[in-house]
Amino acid sequence: MKTIIVATDFSAEADNAMTYAAAAASEKGYKLVLYNLYKTSIHAMNARISGSELDQIFEWRRNKHKEISEMIAEIYHIETDVYFATGDFYEELLNCIQLHQADLLVMGMAEKSLEQDLLGNTTTEVIQRLKFPILSVPLNAKYNGIKHILFACDISRGVHRLILDRVRDFAADFGATVEVFYVRQKAEEISRDQELSLVDVSLTEVEHYYKQVHSSEIIKAIELEIAASKTELLVMVPYRHGFWHSLLHKSKTRVMASGNSVPLLSLPL
Repeated sequence: MKTIIVATDFSAEADNAMTYAAAAASEKGYKLVLYNLYKTSIHAMNARISGSELDQIFEWRRNKHKEISEMIAEIYHIETDVYFATGDFYEELLNCIQLHQADLLVMGMAEKSLEQDLLGNTTTEVIQRLKFPILSVPLNAKYNGIKHILFACDISRGVHRLILDRVRDFAADFGATVEVFYVRQKAEEISRDQELSLVDVSLTEVEHYYKQVHSSEIIKAIELEIAASKTELLVMVPYRHGFWHSLLHKSKTRVMASGNSVPLLSLPL
């Protein structure tokens, strides 16, 4: 049985991501683990609340978390568990992933904003920091199955076999067709040689096809293809840039995550 972790903070975005993940888990028989990190609010600290009162708040949050898990299990007929912790968000998240031997992390994504474009948010930061498959779910996304996967990649840089295997496994689980989509900034053709032969071998067990477009605006080209293909899932590989390089070249994965209309599956190396 595969295990999905959903990071929730009881926000609208997180609740929608939890509902999306629960519906998918129900269809495929996956286990769902609800991850929540509790931090004492600045207002509580400023009010000088006593230790016993803070313990009561902590216990209330823990019980609420457990109640939600039980409700999800009952509604969707799936196995659920909870991971409720305090401390460092990333350290505890890694502990949760290791403890439950998770296969996927699901997080909600707020609507696009200028602030997110410049600074990102928790979800985009997790995508950049963790070498783990992460599904970011936009607020308006609803789960209706996954029959088409848009795999936007840079064929010229090559695609690692591990990434291709993960795309294949995900597509096979959901019975989805994979569209391997790549954007060329120059009007030159890619021959079906070494680069594409590896993709063909790795994806041989699932239905797949290729589409190439010429454009100087990669993000725009992907957005147009999302609309044209009516895809249910976008898959991208987050490449890591150095600090100075990142100032000039924002991560395309981060930009797509923060402004995407469909869920984005980030598959890092």
